Amino acid sequence: MDAHRETEQSITPSSKSLAVLHGTEYRDGATTSGSQDVVTASASVIIAAPDYKVSQDYAESLTDAQHVTPVAEQPIDLTTALLLTTGQNPQVAFAKARIEESLAQLDKANALKLPTIRAGVNYNKHEGRIQDVAGTVIETSRGSYFSGLGANAVGAGSPAIPGLVSQFHVSDAIFLPRIAQRTACARQAGALAVSNDLLMATAVAYTELLRSAQEVAVNEAIVQRAEQLEKTTAEFERVGEGLASDHDRALTELALRKSARLRSEESLDVASARLAELVRWDASQRLVPVEPQLIPIELVMETGEPREMIALALSNRPELAEARHLVGEAVERLKREQKAPLVPSVLLSASYGGLGGGLGGNLTNFGDRFDADAVAYWEVRQLGVGERVVQREARSKITQARMREIAMMDLIAREVHESRAQVTSRRKQIAMSRDAVEAAEDSFARNWDRIRNGQGLPIEALQAIQALGNAQSEYIRAVSDFNVAQFTLQHSLGWPIRITSE
Repeated sequence: MDAHRETEQSITPSSKSLAVLHGTEYRDGATTSGSQDVVTASASVIIAAPDYKVSQDYAESLTDAQHVTPVAEQPIDLTTALLLTTGQNPQVAFAKARIEESLAQLDKANALKLPTIRAGVNYNKHEGRIQDVAGTVIETSRGSYFSGLGANAVGAGSPAIPGLVSQFHVSDAIFLPRIAQRTACARQAGALAVSNDLLMATAVAYTELLRSAQEVAVNEAIVQRAEQLEKTTAEFERVGEGLASDHDRALTELALRKSARLRSEESLDVASARLAELVRWDASQRLVPVEPQLIPIELVMETGEPREMIALALSNRPELAEARHLVGEAVERLKREQKAPLVPSVLLSASYGGLGGGLGGNLTNFGDRFDADAVAYWEVRQLGVGERVVQREARSKITQARMREIAMMDLIAREVHESRAQVTSRRKQIAMSRDAVEAAEDSFARNWDRIRNGQGLPIEALQAIQALGNAQSEYIRAVSDFNVAQFTLQHSLGWPIRITSE
């Protein structure tokens, strides 16, 4: 059966109504033709096969339809939508920025042992009493000046602000780079998970856009049939071959079908806006799918063993990789706290500059000054209570991270089973809905032929029109749901099929 089959057919209920529909009318037993009172009726019937294409390009149908105001349109296909999402969506950019932040933290941890450089000057003035190193309190007036690598060099002590200083806890120098490395890996896996989520959301949004466009086309065709049915029942009523109630039922069906057409057009606008948000497109432009029809998409065959598919998902899913890295991060933090009391904190410093001074306001006797310090000290926080507390907290975080990992594994297994079952069921639904469309087409054609041959009334085609419209809508739903299930299964497996903008 052709994807589109348009037939001009005249309905023949009786000799009297036949003459009316063929452009002639009986008046007082005489036949007249060409009269202004004569109404010519014909039926333009569009019968769609299960893999039908729309009767005309969707953009043209919207522009030509009197009930739709033309709007700016932008064609888009699925591949373009996916690439735009991975390249332009702010959530992807945000996740990448978090990766950059974690890499900066890793560099910071690796640079922990490197010294800080300080340079400056200081001037010190003292008037009045002061105690010397022997303990004697004396009266004096003095001043000093220092400049060079370091600052605040006063008296016999080392400069309070050393010129080169490296101060760190040895456990931090060992474990902070490991912790930062785990965090960076977790962020990278998290960014991939965000990308996968957005790929699925975009694929589903595009499927909904294509589904809405197909619904508009189907409803447009059904409206045309309903309009023809309404005209035909009106003619039968006028010539006395049909009931006024039949015409009323046809009018009701026409109004309902027009309302359904408006709802489908509304759904198309909503689907366009939602897809535009994901791909960051101008929402004032209506996105229209390039594909002329909605067809089943095979990304993953569900014929494999469930255990194999779950194993593939557990190895591919970035959410699980992220959870594992977070467990590793928590373990490294516990190790840091366990080693902290056993290893020292270290202070290494060196200062060099010029120092001069004297009694009163005289600044004389300038010369070089060099100071170096090496300090190591051990610390047990809060008499050991603090150590036990932070270690208990670290163990709790390990447990939390492991429980999240286990929960993620269970979630992934459930998603694989669920999406696999959906794909299997919806593939069968496609076959059933295809059979329903074919049966509805045959029923409509037989009803139309029967009325055309004068063996029934036009209203008898009402149920056939309703059944055909419902069957076509069901086929669109089945294919759309199948494609969504395919994308969901692809997401559940960790997107083995990669989409990249590079």
